[in-house]
Amino acid sequence: MALIPLLVLLFVVGGAIAYLVTLYNGLMSVKNNVDKAWANIDVLLKQRHDELPGLLEVCKGYMKYEGDTLQRVTQARAAYSQATTADQKVEASANVTSALGRLIATAENYPDLKANADFMHLQGRITELESEIADRREFYNDSVNTFNTRIQEMPDALLAGPMNLHPHQMFQVAEADKTPVAISFSDVSH
Repeated sequence: MALIPLLVLLFVVGGAIAYLVTLYNGLMSVKNNVDKAWANIDVLLKQRHDELPGLLEVCKGYMKYEGDTLQRVTQARAAYSQATTADQKVEASANVTSALGRLIATAENYPDLKANADFMHLQGRITELESEIADRREFYNDSVNTFNTRIQEMPDALLAGPMNLHPHQMFQVAEADKTPVAISFSDVSH
């Protein structure tokens, strides 16, 4: 008779331990998905980072009066180089994307630059990388959303604190990229 309460106690303790292990494993799984999604983006951001000096060098010869535009790309690239955490890299990457957008838009005013084979190759490569980064951002944001939700909901929130799990920042569009682009048709000839 004394054995039954002991078995019930062992069953309850064993069940509680199994439940905690299941919660822990679930949290580690979503954390690892965020890390994997970030690693995929980081590889592409590094490739884009490596292409920028060549693009800037080609543009410098043609865009003599666009020092501010070239400087923004250089500064954004430097900020990305100095970023150490994923959140810092997310923010720095948004600034690089914004600066690159301005550079490409400005390059439209330089027909000789647009005709340069090196520029066209580098622009195509960066555009391709930007497209791949955009695809990976969606997966990253989905992973981050799942992770952030899990660590804030009960009962996972009880383990998230002791595990030192904190919400991650999602990739978002930079404020400068939300403003409408001014398009002028005054230069168009009929």
